[in-house]
Amino acid sequence: MAEKKDDKKAKAETTAARPGVLKVHHLRPVPGSNTAKTRVGRGEGSKGKTAGRGTKGQKARYQVKAGFEGGQMPLHMRTPKLRGFKNPFRVEYQVVNLDKLAELYPQGGDVTIGDLVAKGAVRKNEKVKVLGTGDISVALNVSVDKVSGSAEQKIVAAGGSIK
Repeated sequence: MAEKKDDKKAKAETTAARPGVLKVHHLRPVPGSNTAKTRVGRGEGSKGKTAGRGTKGQKARYQVKAGFEGGQMPLHMRTPKLRGFKNPFRVEYQVVNLDKLAELYPQGGDVTIGDLVAKGAVRKNEKVKVLGTGDISVALNVSVDKVSGSAEQKIVAAGGSIK
């Protein structure tokens, strides 16, 4: 029992010996940062009687809808709306450029979607399109979902084919 008291005493002395230690229960808000909520319409003093609403009129009584402009055509009705529609059948392709293919296949060979997924060039279960940015000097046999016209010309010119 005496050992426990000694341990507590030693612990208290070590914490007291560290005056610069910040503790949560010593934290206080900066003076002036917490201001009291203004209570309006309580007596004749400041913000009393009309409660800062002026005298009479629609805005002095109950509520006005947000965006109400006093009978004028509101801004949200004056501005043009989004035209057209979103096509639910749109097909999005993952893009691979020829310079990337030249980097991935320096000796040429067969390019398939499975190979591109394995090499980390595209994500699986999505359509792939090859575009013509960059040059290619090796023969590639490309079998993907779609190939752009310029990419097709460059692949065929390099001795490759498209399936």
